[in-house]
Amino acid sequence: MVTLSQLVLVAGAAVVFALVPGPAVVFIVTRSVDQSRRAGMASGLGVACGNLALVVAAAFGLSALLTTSEIAYDVVRFAGAAYLVYLGVRRLLDRSVPSEAGEAAPQPLSRLFGQGLVVGVLNPKAALFIFSFLPQFVNQGHGAVAVQMLILGTLVVAITLVSDCCYAALAGGVAQSLLRKPKVVRRQQIVAGCVYIGLGVAAAVSGPSHSSAKAH
Repeated sequence: MVTLSQLVLVAGAAVVFALVPGPAVVFIVTRSVDQSRRAGMASGLGVACGNLALVVAAAFGLSALLTTSEIAYDVVRFAGAAYLVYLGVRRLLDRSVPSEAGEAAPQPLSRLFGQGLVVGVLNPKAALFIFSFLPQFVNQGHGAVAVQMLILGTLVVAITLVSDCCYAALAGGVAQSLLRKPKVVRRQQIVAGCVYIGLGVAAAVSGPSHSSAKAH
């Protein structure tokens, strides 16, 4: 089974991982600013479930495929990049502006959760950590490898979720004090769209190479 030292080491690494903003964090923050704290947290919960799906996949062998196949790794990376660009384009094309601050029609939380789920599954930062870094903490002499991966991975997801919810709460609070006029809301929509597109392009052109992923 998993030892206390394994849990402590993974928890420390997870805290560092969670506090360094990546595509998922910016996605969550932008959702909080764009909609509300609840929207950001719903997106964060979706991201967490997507990350948990990566943990399950890693526990049952997909990590071997992604760390040995450049094509498979790049498919995940470019799919995530394409989805972020898609969200950005949709945001830029959205012309709905509220007549008064705080009256923007919110998206259903289920839709925000679903978008977060896709971002979580296709997040190259999370995939790199879970598939390449997390297995280094597994000790084959401590029992079933899959069980250890599930326990350690769930710990990482839980810590990341707490961090993401803090980001969402902070961003949502700031947004409430800033978004007071329709013109400001429209500008925020443009900024949000550009952020999503920028994240997608960055993930596509500057993501870690397959060789560096294996090195980690």
